[in-house]
Amino acid sequence: MAVTFEGLNASNKWVRGETYSGKLVENITQATARDLLAEAMRRMELAGLEIVAHVHDEVIIEAPVGKTTVAEVCGIMNKNPVWAEGLPLSSAGYIGEKFYFKD
Repeated sequence: MAVTFEGLNASNKWVRGETYSGKLVENITQATARDLLAEAMRRMELAGLEIVAHVHDEVIIEAPVGKTTVAEVCGIMNKNPVWAEGLPLSSAGYIGEKFYFKD
């Protein structure tokens, strides 16, 4: 027994493929993380923050000095959506003076 799906192969032809529980869990986890990030980005925009990019699970904000703090941005990101009540969320950040870099 296996879970199967239909999709396009490398030759652009429809084929039946198989998947397994680990891949399904990975996809569900990544989809949930994406939804959490999208909602956090919407809250940031509503708070007047200018998002200039996002990289995987990071949000890059351009703001004048003194407009906001890392703690305030993390507070916005850590707020649970109604559908994720009780899910433990955490974030961290840093201030880069002139350019983006990986922390």
